[in-house]
Amino acid sequence: MVDILLVTLILFGILYLVRDTQAMVLLRGVIFLLIITVLLTSLANLPAFSWLVRTALPALLFAIPVIFAPEIRRALERIGRAGTFQPGGGKKSGLTMQTTIQAVVSAAARLSARQHGALIVLQRFDRLDEYLRSGVTIRGQVTPDLLIQIFYPNTPLHDGAVVIAGDEIVAAACVMPLSASDILARTPERQMGLRHRAALGISEASDAIAVVVSEETGAISIAHAGRMIRRLDPERLENILIAFYNPEKPGRENFFRRHFPYLFPRKDE
Repeated sequence: MVDILLVTLILFGILYLVRDTQAMVLLRGVIFLLIITVLLTSLANLPAFSWLVRTALPALLFAIPVIFAPEIRRALERIGRAGTFQPGGGKKSGLTMQTTIQAVVSAAARLSARQHGALIVLQRFDRLDEYLRSGVTIRGQVTPDLLIQIFYPNTPLHDGAVVIAGDEIVAAACVMPLSASDILARTPERQMGLRHRAALGISEASDAIAVVVSEETGAISIAHAGRMIRRLDPERLENILIAFYNPEKPGRENFFRRHFPYLFPRKDE
């Protein structure tokens, strides 16, 4: 029973990590090829094909870590962060994040009313240095007015993402990785463009939280760990951001469990 349970947990963990990512498509392809190979080698006497499979199998095993390198890296980072405290644990840090969240929510609401597109990335444990180098260094305090000015249309910094660490806007006009997930393609209206793909991309590549304001509709969305919640009003946006830094806050945990259940593992898991 222990043996079967361990194998089941490993397979579940692999599928859990790669769901809704490009790795899921690759995994389907690998499984399909394995099934075809097994059928061909077991149902027919094909000596040359069997020799080719035996010869190529070691190379394929070495290729798997390369193909799934991002997912393996994220899994090891999650294991390494197990048991650490979330940002905002101390009184001073909690007040800092509260001020930052209020500034982000206020800016998102005002940008949404004006239908000015925006992408705001809140750094957490994972450092975003490689993306910061692609932007313009700001090193300014987070305020709604500064965020609104950065994302004002046709200004030099309005394209790209703003990266926030603590109560500081570290850089603007940063280039984020685009998501290869098919989540956005499955939306009925398909009105989400590069900003939303960039928000999903940085949430897949790190543990950062991305807040997006649509330029076409003014809708506010939030992305984390390859998931996106859309059509948020300022109050719901604030509740979700606070829940990331203080998930035990009364009245917010149930909402957070519905949309981000992976942050609240069951006790029997």
